[in-house]
Amino acid sequence: MDCICEKKKVRTPEELRRLDNRLSRVEGQIRGLREMLQKDAYCPDILVQVSAATAALNSFSRELLSNHIHTCVAEGIRQGDENVVEELVATLQKLMK
Repeated sequence: MDCICEKKKVRTPEELRRLDNRLSRVEGQIRGLREMLQKDAYCPDILVQVSAATAALNSFSRELLSNHIHTCVAEGIRQGDENVVEELVATLQKLMK
């Protein structure tokens, strides 16, 4: 998926490491799901693992959102950029679909 946005976010090495670790776990869970499917695992067993992968991805989203609010949104507000709040509201509406 290509990013069509123009804004960038420089992350601290610690933030990048934490987010990258979370995504690595999600990738591992998705690979595990594919293996389960290919090995004819029982449907409920696969569904339990899908739930775990979904929870891991949601955890990634929560951490990313928290970082965004504490950095990008807070800085935008300090600089008087009212658009940053509207952008946050629009993002939250998309996340809550």
